[in-house]
Amino acid sequence: MKEAKAVFLDRDGVLIACIVRDGRPYPPLSLEEVVILPGVTEAVRRLAAAGYTLVGASNQPDVGRGTIPREFVEAVNQHLLEQLPEIREIDACYDFNDANPRRKPNPGMLLDAARKYGLNLAASFMVGDRAKDIEAGRRAGCRTIFLDNGYREPRPDPAADFTTHSLLEAAGWILKDPAEEYGKKEQEETEKTEKKVRK
Repeated sequence: MKEAKAVFLDRDGVLIACIVRDGRPYPPLSLEEVVILPGVTEAVRRLAAAGYTLVGASNQPDVGRGTIPREFVEAVNQHLLEQLPEIREIDACYDFNDANPRRKPNPGMLLDAARKYGLNLAASFMVGDRAKDIEAGRRAGCRTIFLDNGYREPRPDPAADFTTHSLLEAAGWILKDPAEEYGKKEQEETEKTEKKVRK
């Protein structure tokens, strides 16, 4: 059976808006604060239509710290799955210790999904808004996309394969047709040459 390709999606800052305080992102604390970001609905629709398996992978360490109930995180995830049915599941790691193999920057959640859904990680993408997301994707062997939300914290190092500002723009990059792009460049070069000849 042919392995599937996937787009792994961080939750806060990629699918839904973060609460930003002093330049740092925090998860919503009530369902009223859960706002799906502009373009997300269209982005997941386009990615799913192109044959990508969509899987959320979210660090939720406040559960491990005891400041957010696990039931609330699960309620938010269920709400998103109802609003964005193209997403297969939203996995979460509740530990705040980076030694946990499932906590990003470790690739455990991505590796688990690959085994569960038969995914080809080398043909897959990780989209996130923090350095740990990008590192998890890199360690899993995926191509990576960084959504730069302007937080006051270190950027990915090494840098992501592509940096942008929205999931819809990220989807456009994932779905670009290399042959079409090459054709456009070739046409532009031809037009430049023709202009020179006419001169």
